[in-house]
Amino acid sequence: MLKAVNPFAVLHRIEHIRQRLRSLGAKPGHEERVLRAWVQAQPLDSGRRDQPAAGFLPKAVLDDLAALQADLDSLATVHSEHPGEDGSARLLVQLNDGQTVESVLLLRDGLCVSSQVGCAVGCTFCMTGKSGLLRQVGSAEIVAQVVLARRKRPVKKVVFMGMGEPSHNMDNVLEAIDLLGTAGGIGHKNLVFSTVGDTRVFERLPLGRVKPALALSLHSTRQDLRRRLLPKAQDIAPEELVELAEHYARATGYPIQFQWTLIDGVNDSLEEMDGILRLLKGKYAMMNLIPFNAVAELDYRRPAWDKAAELARYLHQRGVLAKLRNSAGQDVDGGCGQLRARTIPIVHQA
Repeated sequence: MLKAVNPFAVLHRIEHIRQRLRSLGAKPGHEERVLRAWVQAQPLDSGRRDQPAAGFLPKAVLDDLAALQADLDSLATVHSEHPGEDGSARLLVQLNDGQTVESVLLLRDGLCVSSQVGCAVGCTFCMTGKSGLLRQVGSAEIVAQVVLARRKRPVKKVVFMGMGEPSHNMDNVLEAIDLLGTAGGIGHKNLVFSTVGDTRVFERLPLGRVKPALALSLHSTRQDLRRRLLPKAQDIAPEELVELAEHYARATGYPIQFQWTLIDGVNDSLEEMDGILRLLKGKYAMMNLIPFNAVAELDYRRPAWDKAAELARYLHQRGVLAKLRNSAGQDVDGGCGQLRARTIPIVHQA
């Protein structure tokens, strides 16, 4: 059951935290010190050894630190944790209002975070979109997922590949990326903005002081099939998406990671692989082939691993860097949206 929360008391956005600190007399240097401590999962009064908080932060800020820490801690808490045999762990994370999202502790110090509760794109092979979009996740709530994970293990890479479409929550996602790539100490190429494709992505990502790497969900080189698989994504031809992505890749120096969920009998044909070769050969890009994570509620099937491996080899041998990837947590049936869907009832907006 959702808790009644005074929205004015919840620090959903990083700017809300800054406003609270300023109201207590904090200057920009004070703000940055407190935010740096928070995003690095340190006590809020942490700082340089030669400059303790008591001698640096205004008294009103010092007096509020305990309350501020409690408010920040309430932004994201672990509802349940599901370790995978591969060393990953899927977290069902409860937000301050009782809604839940999913985060994934990945191998090699990575973390997958959610940017929306639900999703409006409605990908037919994804459980997240079944509930539609319930609400946006604030920038502070996004960072709180990272803080929560850093209390468990190091986090040196953050991918925005969890619940939601980041381009539909652009302001919050970019605000979180800016903090993670500065005070959070995460390399810019290790912040990965994953999207189904939206022209706003290519307009706004180049403007930030932190320019993330880009992952683009393609799933088909046929516009008609892609439109059926991603019914509410912006209707951009695959050829145009690839060209927009190539321009961003050349500007940032980061190759585009194209994502392709392999679905048995749907988009795993040699004709589709030849379409990938036509679009990506010679581009600054790599293709991640990800066999569909089987879900009882959906009619799609996962292709045989041997077939998926052969498709990856087919692309690689013909000049497109292709990697076959298994989504984390296969053994716990934890594909994106599955934990939320089966652990607690989905709460729809009125």
